[in-house]
Amino acid sequence: MSTIDPAGPSALRVADLWWWMLGGSLLLSALVFTLLFMALFRRGVADRQKPDRKNVWIGWLGLAMPIGVLSVLLVYALWVGERSLPTGTAAVRVEATAYNYGWTFCYEDGSCSEGVMRIPAERRVDIDITATDVIHSLWIPRLAGKMDAIPGQVNRLRIEAEAPGRYEAVCAEYCGIGHADHRFVVQAYDIGDTADALEAAR
Repeated sequence: MSTIDPAGPSALRVADLWWWMLGGSLLLSALVFTLLFMALFRRGVADRQKPDRKNVWIGWLGLAMPIGVLSVLLVYALWVGERSLPTGTAAVRVEATAYNYGWTFCYEDGSCSEGVMRIPAERRVDIDITATDVIHSLWIPRLAGKMDAIPGQVNRLRIEAEAPGRYEAVCAEYCGIGHADHRFVVQAYDIGDTADALEAAR
């Protein structure tokens, strides 16, 4: 369930963004604590400084640096979001429907499953997400970011599992008293698996 343990390209971009945000927050925190330390242990020094020296502290460290760091993070976050959108390239389609408190997944061959989403590994998969009652949110931390499931609306999320395996997933939007158990599993199978192997993995 770790965001920083990605198992697909979409999740990898989210993890990279997480590390960039951590770095930015550490940089700004270091600045704040440095200024706080100076304010506590250099009382009276600021009063004797020249006005242009004060302007450097206020203008550069107080405004320009935070704005610069946050602007870089914003641009990178927008780039990650744009790269995560489904494009016109061919992808497997899965319809995901959330309800209190479960998930139904239907596939291109007409079959459906409850609580387990089956996808081929190493293939792009577009999930069309909706809900039947209240707003939910589909989140598979190791495969992609979050996407809301909204009644009467279909949102699309692209995922891809780099290798066969089981990936835990949750509803990331509080949806009622059963929210804590509103989970499901993504089963990524090898494309060469037989029908019997797929049935056993359910």
